[in-house]
Amino acid sequence: MNVAIIPARGGSKRIPKKNIRMFCGQPMIAWSIQTALESHCFDRVLVSTDSKEIAEVAETAGAEVPFLRPKSLSDDYVGTAQVVVHALNELEASGESIDYACCLYATAPFVRVQELRQGLDLLKQSAASYVFTVTSFPFPIQRALKLSKEKGVTMFYPEHEQSRSQDLEEAYHDAGQFYWGKSSAWINRQPIFSSYSIPLRLPRYQVQDIDIEEDWLCAEALFRSMKDRTHTTVQSPHE
Repeated sequence: MNVAIIPARGGSKRIPKKNIRMFCGQPMIAWSIQTALESHCFDRVLVSTDSKEIAEVAETAGAEVPFLRPKSLSDDYVGTAQVVVHALNELEASGESIDYACCLYATAPFVRVQELRQGLDLLKQSAASYVFTVTSFPFPIQRALKLSKEKGVTMFYPEHEQSRSQDLEEAYHDAGQFYWGKSSAWINRQPIFSSYSIPLRLPRYQVQDIDIEEDWLCAEALFRSMKDRTHTTVQSPHE
């Protein structure tokens, strides 16, 4: 069995009720649920939450909420892996046997069916424990600056002050969309950011962190632009 686990706690502070706030026409979490269902990768699509309000929204969008997450796993310091392991333990305790589990973030409206399927295929065809999405930094991290009231501006890597951008190694970061993993890898707490994993590269325009209000506004503008472009592309040139 393959299962999608969507973590969505109720205590978001920087953007209150972020997981269920309306985003381009429907609650934010509904986009992730919808894509998971449309991918046909999963036997079950679950939301792990401590909030009855989020549970109701998730179920309306088509997900299952077979249990409420305990408060001990719902504060600011609990890692995503702990939430996934808790969900897997709950499922196995009810008699389910899980082969592959995908942690899909509730605030990932840009996730697409194509990448979910590609991630599962990569995992099945390899000896890796995980497949997760990454994207490149838009500027060389070796030339990053830090600001200080005492010293003005200094470089994180002064040795690269004169280096040309094209001569520096490209760097990537977690795209924060989904993490396909073998159930055994999750249960055994194998680290994701390691040689156990295969990175699935995404273009930068398909990635947007949503942590503060400015991020939200940028994400909505980008999302609408991408939807408009997709609609225009499928139109007949005579229409």
